[in-house]
Amino acid sequence: MKTLTSFVFAFALAVAAVAAPSGRAADGKITVVAAENFYGDVARQVGGDRVTVASIMSNPDQDPHLFETTPGVVKQVAAAQIAILNGADYDPWMAKLISAAPRPGRVVITVAELVGKKAGDNPHLWYDPATMPAAAKALADAFSKADPAHKGDFAARLKTFVNSLGPVNEKIAAIRGKYAGSSVTASEPVFGYMAEALGLKMRNERFQLSIMNDTEPSASDVAAFEQDLKNHKVRVMFYNKQASDKAVQRLVDLAHKSKIPVVGVTETAPPGLTYQDWMLTQLNDTQKALAGPSS
Repeated sequence: MKTLTSFVFAFALAVAAVAAPSGRAADGKITVVAAENFYGDVARQVGGDRVTVASIMSNPDQDPHLFETTPGVVKQVAAAQIAILNGADYDPWMAKLISAAPRPGRVVITVAELVGKKAGDNPHLWYDPATMPAAAKALADAFSKADPAHKGDFAARLKTFVNSLGPVNEKIAAIRGKYAGSSVTASEPVFGYMAEALGLKMRNERFQLSIMNDTEPSASDVAAFEQDLKNHKVRVMFYNKQASDKAVQRLVDLAHKSKIPVVGVTETAPPGLTYQDWMLTQLNDTQKALAGPSS
């Protein structure tokens, strides 16, 4: 993703100088800013009516890798008591904003640190079934420290959230039980952690890393990908619907032509869907695709 421009960075410093020093919002709610909307959704589910949440990356039609910071985003970060970001070098702009707009007592939750991931690892952590329970617990702990009087409420909401992941985990188990070992491919490693949880064998990983890192895939990697589709060596192709690339679109077209089912996945949750519903939707699409090509 793009780094802060010098203008916005300077603006952040100016906002930080006048930001409220500490304490909750005027209505008594805890102010939260999330770099990505799925973390914001979890914050709302765990915090309930005791929190007010702003999510920065929330447009499913926007390429996350082309995100540019605005003064409005700087204000949201500067006002937040609790900030949550992905980390693993996925959203470095958020870490820079937090540093540029400090607030006494602010709690910063970096999800990558919770799950032991670092720069260089696959940064699409929210597709790992173990990630959101860890993020939710960290949020509940932060909320309880900021608002001790409602600690019990946060604990209850955390339990409800973890239990609500049951259908997602059941769907993962059902797909893994029937399709584990099936070979699949993808344009980027967005769905990588979930594919691993499903027991799927991912092919063409060098190609995926090239696309994710905005570098040109080698001719041999492109040829290998094309052959996998033409020769039906893979059961499904996953692709990132938010990143437009002519090379990827050509492979999507080839997959359709070769009768290989294609599943679009996203890096931002669609409007109106909880994290759980978003995951279930994509898992249902995956299950249908693994069952065979559409007529």
